[in-house]
Amino acid sequence: MNNSINSFFMNKKYINFYNNLIKLTTNKSLYIGLVDKQDSFSDRLPLFLFHFAFILKEFKSKENDKLLQELYDYNFRQLELSIREIGYGDQSINKKMKDYINVFHGIISDIHFWDKMNLNKKRDCLSKFLQNFKDIDYLIDYFDEFINNLKKNNLKSYLKSVNSN
Repeated sequence: MNNSINSFFMNKKYINFYNNLIKLTTNKSLYIGLVDKQDSFSDRLPLFLFHFAFILKEFKSKENDKLLQELYDYNFRQLELSIREIGYGDQSINKKMKDYINVFHGIISDIHFWDKMNLNKKRDCLSKFLQNFKDIDYLIDYFDEFINNLKKNNLKSYLKSVNSN
């Protein structure tokens, strides 16, 4: 019972953060460079992970460690629930989650020096994870602006309500 109570409060505590990430990720202007012209879960997922990675990068500090770990756990639990809703079976969910976590850690590693990267390195970084996008220069501008907005706020502001960006 204690775990279900903790889970209930964790859901309430971080749902706004998760909704912020979803709102950012479902911004239609992010998908103008798609080859297929119709975004799918496999297109949205890397953008979701990029947003989350930039947030973790920007707010990483000793004082935020515990909170960021809880957000990490919560977001990947929500992601697992989403792929269950899509209809994947238990065996494939474990493999998919492992793949998604590996992609996420690859993104975190690749964006570590984002602020010091030139345009070509940023292009290579995004292209590596966004293969279904033919032109991504607008995404470089978008994520540069996103980082600037993160720097103007604090982590708690992303926990409270849905931000517009």
